[in-house]
Amino acid sequence: MMPKRCFLGFLISFFLTGVAGTQPAHESLKPQRVRFQSRNFHNILQWQPGRALTSNSSVYFVQYKMYGQRQWKNKEDCWGIQELFCDLTNETSDIQEPYYGRVRAASAGSYSDWNLTPRFTPWWETKIDPPVMNITQVNGSLLVILHAPNLPYRYQKEKNVSIEDYYELVYRVFIINNSLEKEKKVYEGTHRVVEIEALTPHSSYCVVAEIYQPMLDRSQRSKERCVENP
Repeated sequence: MMPKRCFLGFLISFFLTGVAGTQPAHESLKPQRVRFQSRNFHNILQWQPGRALTSNSSVYFVQYKMYGQRQWKNKEDCWGIQELFCDLTNETSDIQEPYYGRVRAASAGSYSDWNLTPRFTPWWETKIDPPVMNITQVNGSLLVILHAPNLPYRYQKEKNVSIEDYYELVYRVFIINNSLEKEKKVYEGTHRVVEIEALTPHSSYCVVAEIYQPMLDRSQRSKERCVENP
């Protein structure tokens, strides 16, 4: 029969080592919520620390590959980093192809398993910013010039690539008469220069612009830009 003191020591040892050890150390280090976040084709891999990581002593390793490839590639700039993100924009620049990323963690000589992202296709999943507006007052009218967001890629002659090179875009322009608090759509089409006429003198107006992607049925709306009509 086990003496009471030895039995008590056994229980303490069990709870300190046995229960805590039910989850292997490498599993508790494994990065969580590994996902791509994409805006205007800036494709950033993000993750959260594993359950066992509460300090900055851990480092992370990132690999990526295109769907269908057998070999994973190391992202050299994200090899042994402490940040919780990695920019894979250049590595995922073929925007209609699907990709995977994966991350593993290391801490105090222990390594986690890899944690894999869901399949990521930039063309489907990136979020496009609303258009930027320039507004000029001309003879009682408003001339609205719209700019689609630039992308991180460039042509060979160092010219920025426009979002219009990848999507069919429809622009919508709305005007709000502040005295009436009523919004009216004044334009919908593919042109990026819009003239708004027949404005009431001595009135305040706000303009809102929107990019609509018909193939994806998505739209992004700008903030209001307000002017006083003399």
